[in-house]
Amino acid sequence: MTLTEALAARFGRHGGALAVGGIGVERLAARVGSTPFFAYDRALVADRVAAVRGALPAGIHLSYAVKANPMPALLQHLSGLVDGFDVASGLELRAALDTGVRPTAVSFAGPGKTTAELAQAVAAGVTVELESELELARVRAAAAEAGVAARVAVRVNPDFAVRGSGMRLGGGPQQFGVDAERVPELLATMGAMGDSDLEFQGFHVFAGSQNLRAEEICEAQRRTVDLVLALAEHAPAPVRYVNVGGGFGIPYTARDTALDLAPIGENLAKLTEVVAAGLPGARIAVELGRYLVGEAGVYVTRVLDRKASRGKVFLVVDGGLHHQLAASGNFGQAIRRNYPIAVANRVDDPAGARVSVVGCLCTPLDLLGDDVELPAADVGDLIVLFQAGAYGLTASPTAFLSHPAPVEVLV
Repeated sequence: MTLTEALAARFGRHGGALAVGGIGVERLAARVGSTPFFAYDRALVADRVAAVRGALPAGIHLSYAVKANPMPALLQHLSGLVDGFDVASGLELRAALDTGVRPTAVSFAGPGKTTAELAQAVAAGVTVELESELELARVRAAAAEAGVAARVAVRVNPDFAVRGSGMRLGGGPQQFGVDAERVPELLATMGAMGDSDLEFQGFHVFAGSQNLRAEEICEAQRRTVDLVLALAEHAPAPVRYVNVGGGFGIPYTARDTALDLAPIGENLAKLTEVVAAGLPGARIAVELGRYLVGEAGVYVTRVLDRKASRGKVFLVVDGGLHHQLAASGNFGQAIRRNYPIAVANRVDDPAGARVSVVGCLCTPLDLLGDDVELPAADVGDLIVLFQAGAYGLTASPTAFLSHPAPVEVLV
């Protein structure tokens, strides 16, 4: 079974067409009222969270990284499934708190937080992940202004990198976090302040993302715990929070192999014992975004034209890279590869000739499927791109050429 076939089977069928949330894609398009659109299957999200819960040891704090997909309805759904949220902007913070999640279960990470955002976070009572010495000073000022103690943790730029990651966030110069060798000095500064403006929580170490190799993730977690245990000796207060990051990847191409959660769970069970012995009272947090929602989403776009050009057939659709930048290959990929793609209303039909699926923008970069084998498709048919639940709409240049924004639905 190909990756596309496996993904289509996970969503299911209705009347011979792909279904999302049990609704056939043609009917769903009519319900939405227009194409293109994103659709997220709430049952698949719940199933994925349950699978992660089942694989990880009891007591692990499971946090959702809102940047993966901040759709309000999706956040509301997830708020009843996970233990907390990680946000990266003031708007994400507001969206997270609108769900009713406890502020103490929200962390705020990311470089370049504005003074206003820090004041917002301190007033809300969320944990601010400090990314620099200057940010510490700004948080203290915000706490003094608000008259409340600021919950803080230190985001550490580790002295190791994670092999196999799509994006490495450690092992060299980074705009993220405080270099591991500089953290003791920062902690000493916090300890010397001797005031009630800060409530130190612990550490956040995130070394890489989009990793499909379980052993590499396990190694990163082991090294993260070793690093945190060493840094904890300099902490101004007992460590209560150890965020080991996430980095769990999902398959986007036929050459990718799905991540095996079992060894990661076994590894974390051992590390939980290590942390309990060295840092009594500390909880381990795992922060996942793409892994929880990426495979539960699809992007649906309709064929506007079928044209031939010098021996090549193009299906021109009403969507494109302005909604799905990553699928077009223009989101940092060194080598462009096709995302899983299908004709949604003819998902079980046999493949026909090779075609290229292109968007409606005035650039040759607007390519959603390059030389792919699809069932015979023509004007009016619906094309679906899988793995669209994370880093789709909000990671794309939606204002390019001023086309209307697509609708997002949770079904």
